[in-house]
Formats: sequence, C-alpha cells, structure tokens
Amino acid sequence: MRRLWKVFLFVFVSAAAIALLVFILVRLTPEPPVETIDLARNALAQAVKDKAETYSRKQYGEAKALFDSAMSSWQRENERFIYFRDFDKVLSFADQSIKKSNEASATAISNSSNLKSRISQKLKDLNNLLKENQDLFSTYPLTSEVRHRISKGKILLQEAEVAYEKGQYLPANRKLTDAEYLLTESFNTASANRKDYFRSYSTWKKWMDNTISDSRKNHDYAIIVDKYSRKCFVYLSGTLKHQFTAELGKNWVGDKRVKGDMATPEGMYKVTRKLEGSKTKYYKALLLDYPNEKDKARFREEIENGSLPRNAKIGGLIEIHGDGGKGIDWTEGCVALTNKEMDILYRLAKVGTPVTIVGSTVDLHNVATR
Repeated sequence: MRRLWKVFLFVFVSAAAIALLVFILVRLTPEPPVETIDLARNALAQAVKDKAETYSRKQYGEAKALFDSAMSSWQRENERFIYFRDFDKVLSFADQSIKKSNEASATAISNSSNLKSRISQKLKDLNNLLKENQDLFSTYPLTSEVRHRISKGKILLQEAEVAYEKGQYLPANRKLTDAEYLLTESFNTASANRKDYFRSYSTWKKWMDNTISDSRKNHDYAIIVDKYSRKCFVYLSGTLKHQFTAELGKNWVGDKRVKGDMATPEGMYKVTRKLEGSKTKYYKALLLDYPNEKDKARFREEIENGSLPRNAKIGGLIEIHGDGGKGIDWTEGCVALTNKEMDILYRLAKVGTPVTIVGSTVDLHNVATR
C-alpha cells in the first residue's frame, strides 16, 4: 500500500512539474503583435480612403514604409526559434505607422478641403474674367491667335468645372492653372491693344468737335460714326437728333490702309453721291470721298517707308449703306445700317454732308465705365 502511495505521489508531482514547466514555457513564449499590426493596417487603409496618397503623399509614403518594415521584421522574427523571438521592433514600426497614417489622414483631409476652397474661388474668378473678356472684346477684332487662346482657355475652364464636381481636385487645379494663363494672357494682350488704339482719342475728339461746331455754325446736318460703340450719330445745328446702330468692316480697329483689309477708315469725309435702286447693290447708300487727300498722303508715305508693299492699292468705294441689322461686323469697310434707319439717314443727308468716322466718341476711361 505504501509503495502504491509512493507511485501515486511521484505521478502527481511529475504531472504538477510538467504542468508548471508548460505554464512557464507558455508564459515565456513571445506574443505576436497581431492586434497592433491590425490597427496599423486599418489606419493605413483609412489613410487611403482619405486620399492621403494624393493629398498627403509624403506622410502616406512614410506610413506605408513603416508598416512594411513592421511586416518584414515580423517575418524575420517568425523564422527564429520561438523562444528567441523579439517583437519590440515590430511593435515600434507598427506604432509609428499608426501615428504617421493618422497624420497623413488629417493632412489629406485638410489639404483636400483647402484645395477645394481655392479651386472654388478660382473658378469664380476665371468665370468672371471670361465674362469680362466677352463683354469687352466679343466684338473686338482680336487676332486669330488670341481668339484661339481664349477658346482653349474656355474649354479648359469647363473641363476643370467637371473635374471639380467629381471631386477630382488635382486635375481640376491643373486645368485651371492652364486656363488662367491662357485667359489672363489673352485679356492682357487685348487690353494692351485697345489701350494702344485709344492713343488716337485726342485726334478723334478734334474731328468730332470740328464736325459738331460746323453743324452748329451752318445750321445743317452732320454725321459722326463711333466705331467702338457701333453707333451712327446724326446732328442738326450741333444738336444730336438721331442715333443708329452701325455694323462695320470685319477688321475695324485702326485706320484703313489698303484695299481688301476689311477695315473701316477713320477721318473727316463728305457725302459725294446718294445711291439707290440699280445704282447700288445695297438697299440705299451714301458714297463717301474716301480716300481723301490726307488718306492718299499717308498711303504714299507708307509706300515710301516700306511699311506697305509697292504694289499695294489704297482702295475706295466706302459707303454708309443699308442691309444692316445682321448683328455682326461683316462689311468690307463700309458702315451698314438697317434699311429702316437708312431711310431716315438717306432723307436727311445730301451731297456735301460731313461724315466723320472715329474710333470712339469717348476716351478709354469712360468706355470702361459706361
């Protein structure tokens, strides 16, 4: 009996020792950082959702590199004998990755919001600039290159608006940058051209003052054509009596230089003939004495100084005529009115009636504010 008791005691002690050993071994086994790795993985995934790859690229790259380092370290430790494994580096890399992922998310959200706000404001500014361009220069004969740039800028602006609505802020911003350059450059070019054109205003004003003064002194009719505002003014005894809408040559900015340049001349002229019926291809017409002596002298000077070729022709047959009302500048250099307005002007004008054609009846400052 005593022997059996000893055996039992030995077995019990051995089992207890084994259990204790197993417990100690389990306690000594390094615990893999599964939970921390999962947290790092989730933080990185959230950064992707917050578009950190786009709006916080550097921080996101650092977070991903740290996560990759954690996984590499974990793999290396798993290849070691179980009791020799040390996951401290894994935990350190994972914790740093979580922190950097959270920073990347916050930065991405902030950058995206700020960019969205800037794009929204830039869209408004460029649409306003485009409207100003259209208001000031829709009927201004800009060069084909400038009009092409405006058209391209407008398309880019529209594409930017579409990208913005889709939340694609970086592509929208790139398109806006290109659109801004094209529209701003075009606007500045057109403004500089217009400013240069209005340098002749003092000359135009002298012509107008003389024309109105002569009308007042002679108690007779006089006509003034304002090319910039597309207006034809009729004065009697120095007082404005009628105002008509005029259509001009396609290239009306500046003076007429040669035949076929589609420009409406500027200067002080007179009606030389009144034409109607089979005598004109238009409804009715008032033929002007273009080119006058000043026009011919300027033309000869340009030929002599080489600014015009020797075979250039000065042109002629400039009229105020009917068949207007098209809403565009379409003539080869003449001034076109509607037939109804032409009836009035034809009745009032006579051979010798002064017709003064100017770039504008007001200076550039007043053009810009009226």
